Amino acid sequence: MAGEIPITVVGGITEPELRFSQSGKAIATFSLAQNNRVKDGDNWVDGEPTWFRVTVFGPMAENIVESLEKGSRVIVQGGMKTDAWEKDGEKRTSLSIVADAVGPDLRWATAKPVRQGSSGGQAPAQGGMQRSRTAQPQGDPWSDQPPF
Repeated sequence: MAGEIPITVVGGITEPELRFSQSGKAIATFSLAQNNRVKDGDNWVDGEPTWFRVTVFGPMAENIVESLEKGSRVIVQGGMKTDAWEKDGEKRTSLSIVADAVGPDLRWATAKPVRQGSSGGQAPAQGGMQRSRTAQPQGDPWSDQPPF
């Protein structure tokens, strides 16, 4: 995260897309809309959203595509940067985040985390937040892992 501004953003996502680099490394991308609530008289309404483009690499990229879907509320932590380019003579900018961590916002959903070993594999869906390829291991999946 050298040279990037550390940031944590909570918001709703677009459908995550997965692709692979020429070397085979997984890359997931999605957009994240962060919407502030503003007071309008006696009522609270959604303000204008701020959009971030989020990029995730490696095994976490595959986990995101398996676990999250369009509209999921997530917490993204990573490094923010401003991308600038010119199109048709007009200067444009966008905000992007290279994520170090992504997780469901448990205020709006439930999730049952399953720790993954080096061989991968995930548990069945819980609360619409996690889709699966394999069944959950029997017993305590945390028992053979060292403490943090």
